Amino acid sequence: MARASLARGLLWISVLASVFSLPARSFYLPGVAPEDFHTGDELKVKVNKLTSTKTQLPYSFYSLPLCRPGKIVDSTENLGEVLRGDRIENSPYVFKMREPQMCKIVCHTKLNEKTTKAFKEKIDDEYRVNMILDNLPLVVPIPRLDQENSVVYQQGFHVGLKGQYAGTKDQKHFIHNHLSFTVKYHKDLQTDSARIVGFEVKPYSVKHEYEGEWKGENTRLTTCDPHAKRAVTSSETPQEVENKQDIIFTYDVEFKESDVKWASRWDTYLLMADDQIHWFSIVNSLMIVLFLSGMVAMIMLRTLYRDISKYNQLETQEEAQEETGWKLVHGDVFRPPSNSDWLCVYVGTGVQFFGMLLVTMIFAVLGFLSPSNRGGLMTAMLLLFVFMGLFAGYAATRLFKMFKGTEWKKIALKTAFMFPATVFVVFFILNALIWGEKSSGAVPFGTMFALVFLWFGISVPLVFVGGYLGFKKPAIEDPVKTNKIPRQIPEQAWYMNPAFSILIGGILPFGAVFIELFFILTSIWLHQFYYIFGFLFIVFVILIITCAEITVVLCYFQLCSEDYLWWWRSYLTAGSSALYLFLYAAFYFFTKLEITKPVSGILYFGYMLIGSYGFFVLTGTIGFYACFWFTRLIYSSVKID
Repeated sequence: MARASLARGLLWISVLASVFSLPARSFYLPGVAPEDFHTGDELKVKVNKLTSTKTQLPYSFYSLPLCRPGKIVDSTENLGEVLRGDRIENSPYVFKMREPQMCKIVCHTKLNEKTTKAFKEKIDDEYRVNMILDNLPLVVPIPRLDQENSVVYQQGFHVGLKGQYAGTKDQKHFIHNHLSFTVKYHKDLQTDSARIVGFEVKPYSVKHEYEGEWKGENTRLTTCDPHAKRAVTSSETPQEVENKQDIIFTYDVEFKESDVKWASRWDTYLLMADDQIHWFSIVNSLMIVLFLSGMVAMIMLRTLYRDISKYNQLETQEEAQEETGWKLVHGDVFRPPSNSDWLCVYVGTGVQFFGMLLVTMIFAVLGFLSPSNRGGLMTAMLLLFVFMGLFAGYAATRLFKMFKGTEWKKIALKTAFMFPATVFVVFFILNALIWGEKSSGAVPFGTMFALVFLWFGISVPLVFVGGYLGFKKPAIEDPVKTNKIPRQIPEQAWYMNPAFSILIGGILPFGAVFIELFFILTSIWLHQFYYIFGFLFIVFVILIITCAEITVVLCYFQLCSEDYLWWWRSYLTAGSSALYLFLYAAFYFFTKLEITKPVSGILYFGYMLIGSYGFFVLTGTIGFYACFWFTRLIYSSVKID
């Protein structure tokens, strides 16, 4: 079911004129149209960054002394690709469509102390080489232990391996210098053309030997000879990485016809090893949260209906003078909170974040953010966040005017700078650490300038425009009048302590997303694909519902205990789920990742801190608006003298 829905999603990307299907001659989105190849057409392999799950620091392919083409040409990259650390360049690997090659020599190199050290470091850190053919990433098929005749795909192949050899006790380093490529294609029945639907490799470490003098690509190897049909099938004589060692890089290319159509070629890439566990966990979480949500909603509706009926009946009786419960604080419940300007800023930022995520997910569910468009997701999120500044300014100043505020420009300025400035400072520090490691993941100065321009040139003006429009609107009127003198809050029970209720309130929203969070963290930090946006959208809706309901319930209990300071507490109650998210990220770090370098650990916790901060403003704003709507609803439903 998952693979079928994904195929439809990719079809939506390719064919704009229909949501389901259209003939092949349709209008396609730029960069994702299928390309037809005829026999003998040149296929150019591109190389991408070297990646490692141990260090989380990407490096460019040519940072190692690997085979180079005559001239290295960088591919044009979008903003998201640069921020991801992608560095796509040309390579010396050139194929001919449907023309197999055996034991093709790429280059010959001799190691020195510097290059030997570089290779050993990358092998120790388990770096993988990433390549691209016709916009498909190179994968290594790995047999699944739990299922026969089934494989999972690992992105890229390891630079080399480390182990004992020939009876030695010492661990030695070996390099993968022979690549056996398999290009899968789907043939058009009507024409001779074909489309590439798969790009796989099996890496080998082979100590190549040859007779006579070295003649470049025309040298005849004894370990691998196309004339004698002698192919590399194992690494029985591996190529050791040591000073002054000669290394010959070679490759084979095999072409296989496949029944997989071009629109479905990403399905195998997105198949997870624990596919069944993923689906059952999501469904289980969905059922539990829906059940809890139904129970909470039913209790709240019955209790509130009884309260409102009782209060309205008491109006005609003498007992009306002895008010109890939440009606007692009607003269203080809409009193502006302390630090109301910062509450307006955080609410506005949350609206901006919510709008960005909602629109991004809608586009992703419809299939417009294809995995073939590298960096498209991050680029879309950045641009949407910038343009959502209009709604941030509007929400912040609208709330500020309700609090009888007058300096709307000050609120708009804080909204425009508070969240982006905090994130930018953390990001700048992390980028400096990446730059210090000479990693390709460091954002170049030009890209940093582009980010600053998006912030100051587009986001900030839009926040001010939204702020002006929001402040120009009439102020929101309270359903009840506020007393001039604040009412004293009675001593609260221990379970109504603000810190306790806030921490309790964050558990349910976090519980709604933590299973999906595991797969998101795995895709980010273990370099796996994540494109199951249909389920993610469902989880997002569940998160909104649970944040709203748990905040409303705790707000109701708080008002019943005659504590009217609900403004900030409603925001913090749902927002506290971000604390659990960060704690779970720490748990994931120590149990699932094998990060060894201190810099990599700082990067992980730095980026997770940014993510948790964004989650805080998102969930906090949802909780605030739910409580805001709830209090206005109940106090406008009772008769108050």
